[in-house]
Amino acid sequence: MKQVGLFFGTFNPIHIGHLVIANHMVEYSSLDEVWFVITPQSPFKVKQSLLDNHHRYQMVFEAVQEYPKLKASTIEFDLPQPNYTIHTLVHLKEKYGKDFSFSLLLGEDNLKSFHKWKNYQEILANHHLYVYPRISAGIIPEQFKEQPKVHKVDAPIMEISSTFIRKSHRAGKNVRPMLPEAVWKYMDEMNFYR
Repeated sequence: MKQVGLFFGTFNPIHIGHLVIANHMVEYSSLDEVWFVITPQSPFKVKQSLLDNHHRYQMVFEAVQEYPKLKASTIEFDLPQPNYTIHTLVHLKEKYGKDFSFSLLLGEDNLKSFHKWKNYQEILANHHLYVYPRISAGIIPEQFKEQPKVHKVDAPIMEISSTFIRKSHRAGKNVRPMLPEAVWKYMDEMNFYR
């Protein structure tokens, strides 16, 4: 059975921090692959700064080309809005059944609010959580500290954000070193985030 870690995000744009974390998870845990699950543009709150789904997918696709254990996933594009992780997990289980086991990749900051997620107990009952460190305030609730399905992975702390990249790019700063080369080329050619 293939062990797949799901890395959810808008990836607007995907950057080297995302790749470093995903690659670390697949190399230093029991995961066989990591899928970047691109969160679709919500029809309920259209944000000017969020690129169309297909452009963000294309950038993720370009970013993972040279990494056979990393994949781009559009699974949430066809699911009802708003997207809840539990619905995506149920859909994946129906679609891939017995061949795949799905886990979640979470930043430590997300673990602190995980108890507020829809059906979080059900997620935890059926899936493992691989948690990577973040510099963030707040404390991890006791219920997740000794939880056997919560695995803290000693991944590098990546404090690069897509928001910072967009703002810097708009201000005319050179953001190229923070992006996979293929993503930079696509972004530059398409004149995104100017």
